[in-house]
Amino acid sequence: MRVRNLTRQTVLGDSVVVADTSRKRRTGLLEHENLATGAGLWIVPCEAIHTIGMKFPIDVIFLNRSRKVLKIRPRMGPWRLSCCLRARSVLELPAGAAEQTGTRPGDVLEFEH
Repeated sequence: MRVRNLTRQTVLGDSVVVADTSRKRRTGLLEHENLATGAGLWIVPCEAIHTIGMKFPIDVIFLNRSRKVLKIRPRMGPWRLSCCLRARSVLELPAGAAEQTGTRPGDVLEFEH
């Protein structure tokens, strides 16, 4: 799936996978050694994540139902927790992706199959 920032007219990822089942949400990125440029994981529904057991940092973007960016946790390292109680979903991207695309709270994202 491709994820675009409609506000900034940038592409955050072009091979983002959806974690929309309990099993996929539990596993998340824990089985990965790294996250390639353009890859990502969209966790739906989700309002909190952890990086316990992960081997690399990620950018974490919390979104509301309208896919508006509520909060960004850039370069979140392993063994950390983060939440946003207003969030409906979370987009996990390679570390630095939010900064490279200029993504900020208030931006609106689009998910294309």
